[in-house]
Amino acid sequence: MAEDTTLSMEERTELERLRAEVTTLRSQVQGQGRGGKAGRPTAAGGGRQRWRTIVATLLIVVGCVLAPLSVAAIWTRNQVTNTDRYIATVTPLASDPAIQNAIADQITAQVFTYIDIQGLTTQAVDALAGQGLRPEVASQLQAFAVPIANGVQSFTRSQVGRVVESDAFADAWIQANRVAHAELVKALTGEGGGSVTVENDTVSLNLAAFIEVVKQRLVDSGFTLAARIPEVNASFVLFQSADVTRARSAFNLLNTLGIWLPIIALVLLAIGVYVAKDHRRALVGAALGVAVGMVVLALGLTVFRSIYLDAVPATVLPHDAAAVLYDTIVRFLRLGLRTVLVLALVVAAGAFLSGRSVTAVRTRQGLSNAIGWASGGAQRAGLSTGPVGTWVGANKRALRVTAVAAAALALVFWGRPTGKVVLGLTLALLIVLAVIEFLGRTGPQTGGGLVQEEGS
Repeated sequence: MAEDTTLSMEERTELERLRAEVTTLRSQVQGQGRGGKAGRPTAAGGGRQRWRTIVATLLIVVGCVLAPLSVAAIWTRNQVTNTDRYIATVTPLASDPAIQNAIADQITAQVFTYIDIQGLTTQAVDALAGQGLRPEVASQLQAFAVPIANGVQSFTRSQVGRVVESDAFADAWIQANRVAHAELVKALTGEGGGSVTVENDTVSLNLAAFIEVVKQRLVDSGFTLAARIPEVNASFVLFQSADVTRARSAFNLLNTLGIWLPIIALVLLAIGVYVAKDHRRALVGAALGVAVGMVVLALGLTVFRSIYLDAVPATVLPHDAAAVLYDTIVRFLRLGLRTVLVLALVVAAGAFLSGRSVTAVRTRQGLSNAIGWASGGAQRAGLSTGPVGTWVGANKRALRVTAVAAAALALVFWGRPTGKVVLGLTLALLIVLAVIEFLGRTGPQTGGGLVQEEGS
């Protein structure tokens, strides 16, 4: 309306509020004229509103409960069906000092299971004594059996450490895990077999290929006794817990629901918001509910971490290595829940600030006043965007919708969005919206002043 161009932002907000109240009262009067009693809404209408609220609340609550399960299901499917994601998950383990030390200690222990250095030293001294070596000299040599054994073990451990810390081991680790990925699927689905196995309550990785590399390295270094090491099937324990069987069952369930669970959660949330009487308030509640679900999932991962670390004996896997293993395996899950958490908070904030509450109105008014002050200063300085400003001012709504849609599409098609990506896209969207508002205000104006638009 023409008279609206002379109203201030605060006056326009009050006018729109009064219009909304008039519309509400008019609809109530029309409903009463169709059969309700004067001064009271019809019982049928009130009943329908209550059922809408109940159904919307139930759908949103169920959707929020399914949200963390959906994130866990997506992570599980990625680890199983996406070889590149699985390799990206386990690759850092090969270069972590705690894991390297644990693997080196186990390989060294396996080597000396088949080589008794102290016994060989004793046999050598006895042989020399049988060849006429004086008894006192033989006794002195016998005293060196333990130090010699310790020295050889230390030398072997250092060689093993070099192998484990080398790029060749890292490459071998990646290749072994790439081959073992299909076998991991079999293990978790109960089919078993391969380098990664699940037996009773233990998940293990076969170290036979790595021990063979160490064996050859020791032989090449002049330690020919390593050639006596036979082919062995030693295992490196990844997990050991009474909950492994139940975890495997849970994996099978989540793997089955991995595709449909996120879709079901989103559909329930969307229907809940649509059914609700106040769509904006329902959207705020749904977004905050999803955010709470992500916090609960994060707490669950922390609790399960403590359970896992307590369940793994130090003799099987050192505490520091077990902690690194767990944190590395679930890091993409944590990254995913943080992304969803930030996105949910952004949606909740956007829905709230676009509403009619006093805080939302004042926030929009403050931003609008700031942009108006900047555009007024630009106009006073002689800056004018000419036809561009005129066009932007006439197409503000379409440009805003396009900007929001572009940001949403960028998020959807982003390969692996993180919380920082969500915040970056949000900030970029706010800047674009501010530029649209600024250009629209600095264009040629009619009516002797700036047109004050209601923030929405």
